[in-house]
Amino acid sequence: MSSHGETRVLVTGGAGFLGSHLCERLIAAGASVICADNFFTGARRNVEALRDDGRFELLDHDVTSPLDVEVDQIFNLACPASPIHYQRDPVRTIKTSVHGAINMLDLAKGHDATILQASTSEVYGDPTVHPQDESYWGNVNPIGPRACYDEGKRCAETLFFDYRRQHGLRIKVARIFNTYGPRMNPDDGRVVSNFIVQALLGRATACRRGRSVTSTT
Repeated sequence: MSSHGETRVLVTGGAGFLGSHLCERLIAAGASVICADNFFTGARRNVEALRDDGRFELLDHDVTSPLDVEVDQIFNLACPASPIHYQRDPVRTIKTSVHGAINMLDLAKGHDATILQASTSEVYGDPTVHPQDESYWGNVNPIGPRACYDEGKRCAETLFFDYRRQHGLRIKVARIFNTYGPRMNPDDGRVVSNFIVQALLGRATACRRGRSVTSTT
């Protein structure tokens, strides 16, 4: 803990959609928060309201590079989650998931910190079982155009559990499904956000013979 007795928390990807809300909740709960983001999909405006809070620190940092800060907890949210964004640079995407996981796990190990990995429903790939639960291992194409994200997150989970088995690290893994809300990128590209954006713009979407048709109402 810090000299003032506060829990010190690192949130990677903290200027993103989910990360910025998490930073706010942690600050409200009395924690001291370090927000690390390389702003590939995150934005400084998402955490602007926290900039003057003495318990908040913003770092321009890419998790593919090691980071050494004194922390009690780590929330590893760094990685673009939308196909539009993670397919833009697939090599960078998989490096973020894999190298980023290793760097954050090493940081947690070095400071005896608890660490949470923000995983994804995409670890199930194109599932043959519905609904999916943790006992289902998935159906993933390892060489397809989405594999940079799917396999990167699967590898990150493997690393987390191996660090727990090998080093006794205190880990948590959350497989997040579709999320939406304030600060989500309008060009996210996923179905729920598409419907919301189209509704806000006064457009209607209908599916005709397997094709999506957008019209202005």
